[in-house]
Amino acid sequence: MGFIDGGHAATVIIDPVDGSANAVAGVPLTCFSAALVIDGEIRESLNVWLQNGHAVWARAGEPVAYRTSGRTALAGAAVDMLRPKTHAGGDSTAAWARVAQRAGRVRILSSSCLEAMLVAEGAIDAFCDPGSQTHRIVDLAATLMFIPAAGGAVIDVQGQPFSFGPDLTLRWSGIVAASRDLAEELADTIRG
Repeated sequence: MGFIDGGHAATVIIDPVDGSANAVAGVPLTCFSAALVIDGEIRESLNVWLQNGHAVWARAGEPVAYRTSGRTALAGAAVDMLRPKTHAGGDSTAAWARVAQRAGRVRILSSSCLEAMLVAEGAIDAFCDPGSQTHRIVDLAATLMFIPAAGGAVIDVQGQPFSFGPDLTLRWSGIVAASRDLAEELADTIRG
């Protein structure tokens, strides 16, 4: 639907079905994601795995019951990535391969919001877009609250700040990691 701007201080950013290609194919890896942003600050976030109802929720100033793995180095890490592809800025295949060669395990689940939940709960160490600028704010907004609450970090490969405005043409190469050190090492590896 895009966006509706009522001129209010509050904005709700929703991805109703992250992993839509999975949903169409009958692959049970899809996620609902929402974030409440007031005056430019995330106040609450929720991701729900649609096939089983498992959820990750966070509210500003409140502790969470889950933690990232705390991993600080890429060597041996379990990393999920978007698939390598040719894009407007080039080709992410070489960056994808650099990360894959250093990681201990690599997966492609095709649901950024679900993969962020797995990082938050310590099931995997990181998830990233290897430089293709694929992520929109709907893919990352909720993550920007619950990952730091769990001890991790969310950054863009090129260091771009995240924007909560309604412009869905804005794109990022998001990195969701168990720690700031791991996020920065992934960014360095992707940049080559």
